[in-house]
Amino acid sequence: MRAWHFAERPEGEPTLDSFDLRERERPTPRFGELLVRVRYLSVDPYMRGRMRAGESYAEPWDVGDVLQGGVVGEVVESEHDRFEAGDLVAGRGTWAEYSVLDADDAAPVDPAVADLPAYLGVLGMPGRTAYFGLLEVGDPRPGDTVVVSAAAGAVGSVVGQLADLTGCHVVGIAGAEGKLEWLESVGFDEGINYKEEDVSAALRKACPDGIDVYFDNVGGPVTDAVWPLLNVRARVAVCGQIALYNATEVPTGPRKLGKLIESRARVEGLLVRDYEDRWGEALKRLSEWVASGEVEYRENVVDGLENAPDAFLGLFEGTKIGKQLVQVGQREA
Repeated sequence: MRAWHFAERPEGEPTLDSFDLRERERPTPRFGELLVRVRYLSVDPYMRGRMRAGESYAEPWDVGDVLQGGVVGEVVESEHDRFEAGDLVAGRGTWAEYSVLDADDAAPVDPAVADLPAYLGVLGMPGRTAYFGLLEVGDPRPGDTVVVSAAAGAVGSVVGQLADLTGCHVVGIAGAEGKLEWLESVGFDEGINYKEEDVSAALRKACPDGIDVYFDNVGGPVTDAVWPLLNVRARVAVCGQIALYNATEVPTGPRKLGKLIESRARVEGLLVRDYEDRWGEALKRLSEWVASGEVEYRENVVDGLENAPDAFLGLFEGTKIGKQLVQVGQREA
C-alpha cells in the first residue's frame, strides 16, 4: 500500500518537502483492532502544530512517522466482536490506503443519514468541536450576539448555524464574498470580509449592542478587533489560532487583558477530547439537525491519496468553504 510519511519539520509555512509518499507493507490488525480500507481522509489545521517539535495539546509527529488523521472507510479485517468485514466506520487513522484503527475508538457510519465524508466533518471532529465549543463553552442565550471567525470553515459554519438555532444574532467573519453569501443562506445574519473591510468598523456596525459570545478560530488582528466590543459577562471560546500557525515567532501578548476587568468576560480554551464521554450525544443531535435540514454543510474533496499534501496546504490559502477532505478510495455515486 501507499502511505504518506513526515519528511521534515517546516520553518514557517509548510511545503511539499515535508511529505514523502512511500510504498510499505499493509498492516495486520491485532486483538481489538480493525484494518480499514480508507475511503476518505481528513486534513485539519491542528495538524500544523503536530509538525513542531515542541510541546502542544497534540503530540508532535516524529520525522519518518506515517502521518495521522481522521479517516472513514470499510472494515477489511476485524479483531473485535463489535465489527465485521464490510462495516463502514470512522476513527483515528493514517494518511494511507489502509489504516489500522483501535476498535474502541472507531464509530459506525450510517450512509442513510449523510454521505461518508460528513462523518469527518459535520458529524465528526469539527461538528463535535462546534457543538461543545458553542453550547458548553460559549453558553449562548436567545438574543445574544455571537461572532464567529473563520466562519465558512468546517467548525465555524456549524457554530453559526447552532447559534442561529439558539435564537442568537450571528455575525460571521470570512475572507471572500462567496463565503459570506453561503453563510447568510444558512442562517448567519451578518457577514464581514476581513480581506476587504475594516473589521473593527464593520463589527461596530454589525454588533451595535456589543458581543456576547466570540468563537475564535483565528487569533491575530481579527480577534484584536473583537476584543473592545465584548459585553459584560461575555464568553470567548478559543478553538484555533490559524493566523499564527505558520509564524516563526509568535507576537508578544495578549495586550488587552484590561478589557476583561471591565467586562468580567470569560475566556476559555477548547479541546473537544475533553468531552469524549459525550461524543454520542453530539452525534445524535447533529445527525437530527442534518437530517431535518436545519444544519447544512459543504465539503471540498480532493481526489487521490497522492494529492493529500496539496489538500492540507490548501487549508492555509483561505479559499475553500467547509470541510477539506481527500478521497482515497472510490468516490460515492
